Amino acid sequence: MLAFEPPFLDRVFRRPDRLPQSPDEFPFNLPFFESLNLRIQRSVVFFVGENGSGKSTLLEALATLSGFPASGGGRNEMADDYAPERDSPLSPFLRPAFRRRPGDGYFLRAEFQAHFASLLNQRRDDPDFLGNPYARYGGRSLLTRSHGEAFLAVMQSFTRGLFLLDEPEAALSPQRQLALLAHMARLVRSEQAQFIVATHSPILMTFPEAQIVDFNQASLPNIALSDTDHFHITAGILRNPRQYWKHLVRSEAEESE
Repeated sequence: MLAFEPPFLDRVFRRPDRLPQSPDEFPFNLPFFESLNLRIQRSVVFFVGENGSGKSTLLEALATLSGFPASGGGRNEMADDYAPERDSPLSPFLRPAFRRRPGDGYFLRAEFQAHFASLLNQRRDDPDFLGNPYARYGGRSLLTRSHGEAFLAVMQSFTRGLFLLDEPEAALSPQRQLALLAHMARLVRSEQAQFIVATHSPILMTFPEAQIVDFNQASLPNIALSDTDHFHITAGILRNPRQYWKHLVRSEAEESE
């Protein structure tokens, strides 16, 4: 068994004592918000669903509720000066339940990773900053590495804690996604690490016994990998690309008429 019970975050639910002033506006108009009561059942959880279904929005809220900056990073690396996201509009309306608070962890926003790398460079140039800002990340600037290499360097610097990853596959080749899965497996075996990952990657979703939460449905049910749209589409087009392309070309021609 690889995915154990979650050591840290156990549940997140909507606060009944707080109501948004504009319930028809984003993010309060997301389908899951009205009745949110999500139980975290495994140490590895994947949020899956179409773009705009609210995966990243809820993940961002979980990050701030767990003590991480909304802009991404760890508790000791507040990247707010370098990223456009400073707050989670959703988090004040939610309440988390922890088995225990994580002492360490990281919130990865793939699109803001360069901002985090710039923050480390700023610390390098700050005469008042003591120590090597790169020590935890392989000893050199993350900006000297590819996006994927920099991300893996950050992840491999941690040994325990709560890790919230927003579409990490954006930075990783399929082979590097497998490297991430192997690293995740090493960490969760200690029962001192927990991962919540918003993703479109069927490769990442193969993590054994992981909980997969379907954001295409307002009730956020658990779903099997083989029942996800990501699995069906990816498996189908790889199995029979010619048939898929006949359909795509035909659809495009019909739309242009």
